Amino acid sequence: MIQSKARITGMGIYTPKQKLTNDHLKEMVDTSDEWIVQRTGMKERRIAGEGEYTSTLAIQAVENLLNRYDVKIEDVDAIIVSTTTPDHFFPSVACQVQDYFHIDQAAAFDLSAACAGFTYGLHVANGLVTSGLHKKILVIGAEVMSRITDYTDRATCVLFGDGAGAMLVEYDEHNPSFLGCHYGTDGSGGGNLYRSNLSNTLSGKEINSSGNLVQNGREVYRFAVRTIPKGVEALLKDTSISLSDVNWFIPHSANLRMIEAICAKTDVSMDKTLTSVQYCGNTSSASIPLALNEGIMTGKVQDNDLLILYGFGGGLTHCGLLIKWTCKEKS
Repeated sequence: MIQSKARITGMGIYTPKQKLTNDHLKEMVDTSDEWIVQRTGMKERRIAGEGEYTSTLAIQAVENLLNRYDVKIEDVDAIIVSTTTPDHFFPSVACQVQDYFHIDQAAAFDLSAACAGFTYGLHVANGLVTSGLHKKILVIGAEVMSRITDYTDRATCVLFGDGAGAMLVEYDEHNPSFLGCHYGTDGSGGGNLYRSNLSNTLSGKEINSSGNLVQNGREVYRFAVRTIPKGVEALLKDTSISLSDVNWFIPHSANLRMIEAICAKTDVSMDKTLTSVQYCGNTSSASIPLALNEGIMTGKVQDNDLLILYGFGGGLTHCGLLIKWTCKEKS
């Protein structure tokens, strides 16, 4: 990997106030708190209220960032929003964020990599800043998964929640955050996790064209448990970092049982793993910043800690980053 010249200088999160608990779900489908916890580890999810959309959550996450860190965003020169649930196909959520904060000179675009979107966004931001093309980039992962969830499908409706996370990535050649990256794609598995749009076929096969998320949970589980441990191994090998030197593993919070299986194959203790799954559910590209924020707020994540952030999901895509955390809040 080319020596990075980019540092994360701030982060913020937002989750809606409305909660969807397991008890609420058992009134909607044939399920129970015990069934859901046993299979997913989830107790509740946050759900966007009336008038709240992906842009709303994204903006609130940036506001949280500005309240917590001594940074400014008027001179941001690119905005990248990872989302699978944009308010509109266009204008992008990134354009709406640009307009709200009156950031005058910024490229703005949405990135679609599903649950790997936040790590993909950080990877793109690191590349743009390290190359010298940009100096300061706002990276946001924001989702309202509840708007594309079929609440008559017990297999999927118990999983998803809404939320947003944001990070500011700035030029810093002396103290970069990004130490390594590993990524990959298996497009042949795209039919195992999709949301339809203009076409009612995928790879020559008819698909469910309802516009809701459709998932073959068993195949996605197999993909993640097979792929992510190998990705972590490759990431550590490429950076010559020992797993014992990594302070925290922060995978996409898809499902606690999936994370446990990934950790077992990776030789990572669950005690060194941060998730947002129990009280936020699967928030797609927002899940990693939500989990990291929980680690920060509870005092687990400390200055100069080494973190592995690993996203995986629809595509099928995956992207893991090894970063050094040097992001300090206002005193």
